Amino acid sequence: GSMTLIDVFELYVAEIAFDAQRKKSPAQRKSWEKAKRTSINYFVQAIGNKKIGTIERHHALEYRNWWADRIKNGDENGDRPTPYTANRHIGNMRSLYREYFSYAGEEDRPNPFRRISFKEDRSTKKKRPPFETDWIKEKFLLPGLFDGVNDEARHILFTLIETGARPSELCNLRPENIRLNADVPYLAIREANSREIKADASDRDIPLVGIALAAMKLHPEGFPRYFDKETSLSAILMKALKTRGLLPTDKHKVYSLRHSFEKRMLESGLEYDLRCTLMGHKNERPEYGDGGSMKFRRDELLKIALPYNGWAL
Repeated sequence: GSMTLIDVFELYVAEIAFDAQRKKSPAQRKSWEKAKRTSINYFVQAIGNKKIGTIERHHALEYRNWWADRIKNGDENGDRPTPYTANRHIGNMRSLYREYFSYAGEEDRPNPFRRISFKEDRSTKKKRPPFETDWIKEKFLLPGLFDGVNDEARHILFTLIETGARPSELCNLRPENIRLNADVPYLAIREANSREIKADASDRDIPLVGIALAAMKLHPEGFPRYFDKETSLSAILMKALKTRGLLPTDKHKVYSLRHSFEKRMLESGLEYDLRCTLMGHKNERPEYGDGGSMKFRRDELLKIALPYNGWAL
């Protein structure tokens, strides 16, 4: 317990949290470490780089008050963090403390950071609004609209529209996941060995229809330019949407295309089980069958496919 917080954090990254990092790709690992390091730095800024063994309940409460003040009055840049943000940083301190002491064989040591989180306002949870279907039809699917955007980013965007995939899932497709020669061409979204995907249910097969099929035919090997680089993909696509006036509100993001896909399936009366399967959501109902044959899935998706009239992509 005589190591300072910053030293404990280095040990945490190097040894203690080995399992948490094992399946992450280099970019994911970097962003994971950066997020945790930010939390440690906040504590050091507020309370100091204490020896971990000397941190007591009153320090944790002082730290909570430091966040409460920022939530109420804003930080040094005048920004007001949300309770959700504060809870995340406090939670990272709580888990660093817990992991370190259980690593040191003192797993019963009371955690000074226990139960000091803020109540989160449910309504501020960031649920990305979907794009309206007409908005996509009339504004996105115009021939030549995205000509200034590089092919890979442009074609990922078109594929997002008709697959509802997460942008990261398309960035990290491997050639063997792109099954264009099957009777029903489809994408096999799989947890690749070098990366973590959000949830177990994320493994799924999505038939390709409409503009997504046309776009994927141009990339049978995937998108090497964006492999493990979803952050840079997202920046390019957001800029493309902004400059073309395609974001109806500042809450709309690239990810909103995924919510649109889900909403279009719902409104066209696609079965709940099939919607869960195609979205990669956990389905709480008992499982019957495999979510339908690929041909059935494709026929259902054709009901929501948006017209793009075979123009050059």
